[in-house]
Amino acid sequence: MAAFHFELVSPEKLLFSGDVESVVAPGAEGQFTVLKDHAPVMTTLKSGVVTVAGGDGKVEKLFVRGGFADVSAAGFTILAELAIPLSEIDVAKVDADLKDAREDLADAKTEEARHAAAERIAQLQELRASVGA
Repeated sequence: MAAFHFELVSPEKLLFSGDVESVVAPGAEGQFTVLKDHAPVMTTLKSGVVTVAGGDGKVEKLFVRGGFADVSAAGFTILAELAIPLSEIDVAKVDADLKDAREDLADAKTEEARHAAAERIAQLQELRASVGA
């Protein structure tokens, strides 16, 4: 298979840069796969897993929450609001954080605090779902 250049960038750092054979991304309207010579497109991303397949058969998976995807003649770039390699996600910590967030929601005294806790719960649930079981 032919290779093309792919980069995944978050506000904190460049998480991936290199030549790959395919990338599956969670587009706002559904998952899509990019291969070499894909038609130019720009779209928003929803939370989910980006699967990167290299020419060496190695597959890397990264969780992204929001952002933009841009496919052009130069390659494919994802600018993510948040991006974490799945291999770096500590499931026990995510579960503990989720429990704490649910307690915060139950203890919230103001609408603002309830909203913040509910948003945190939704984000943690997305992260937890990305690593499965």
